[in-house]
Amino acid sequence: MSVKITCLQLDIAFGNPTKNRKYIQQKMTEALKENPDILVLPELWDTAYDLTRLDEIADDEGQQAKQLISQFAKTNEVNIVAGSIAKKTEQGVTNTMYIFDRKGREVSEYSKLHLFKLMDEHLYLEAGTAKNLFTLEQSLCAGVICYDIRFPEWIRVHTSSGAEVLFVVAQWPAPRLAHWKALLISRAIENQCYVIACNRVGQDPNNTFAGHSLVIDPWGEIIAEAGDSEELLSADVNLELVKEIRKQIPVFTDRRTEFY
Repeated sequence: MSVKITCLQLDIAFGNPTKNRKYIQQKMTEALKENPDILVLPELWDTAYDLTRLDEIADDEGQQAKQLISQFAKTNEVNIVAGSIAKKTEQGVTNTMYIFDRKGREVSEYSKLHLFKLMDEHLYLEAGTAKNLFTLEQSLCAGVICYDIRFPEWIRVHTSSGAEVLFVVAQWPAPRLAHWKALLISRAIENQCYVIACNRVGQDPNNTFAGHSLVIDPWGEIIAEAGDSEELLSADVNLELVKEIRKQIPVFTDRRTEFY
């Protein structure tokens, strides 16, 4: 079964949700020319890393983002892994991913579990507490956010439950581009899954972002890679390949969980 996935590698306006919502709708409309089954957006596409103003600019319960993405998914009959947004709750602000199916139904919600202290996330965001498994195009998928990929045990929680595709959304800085690629390839090989990673480009007052969104197959081979500027990155993935590789090298059945 072949599925076409398009990652929207974009620059994001710092602390300007109104501008970013208009832009994300424009770019999703452009991406429809690729005839995708699934669209993937980057991390914090609504606010960028304007963390100090999140109390002012975060989306109240995610309502504006959910309405926009749900309506677009339904109108255009496309699945959307909606990156992540700054969601304001009574407990604080979370970095939250939503997933919508072709009918515009929300099929999953996930708040970033691992907060990145190097960029002060722990000072302004509340961490999530739940995993993120969902079904798109008849395949079990998982979704994580940026820093999460440095925790292979967290990814394995999802793939040991059967996830065949791992979606990663990020604002990964350029100085650690080599880590971005090495970590994502490792997660694909060790979990025998597709990795679909959508990063942002551009700059904010403190960072330059790497781009280089990737689609990686279960052998760890890069089948599509973006550059360091705005780009729509599309690739066809063969979901049957996951099953074939997991039979060929039965990593999951060979695990010694009594020891770890």
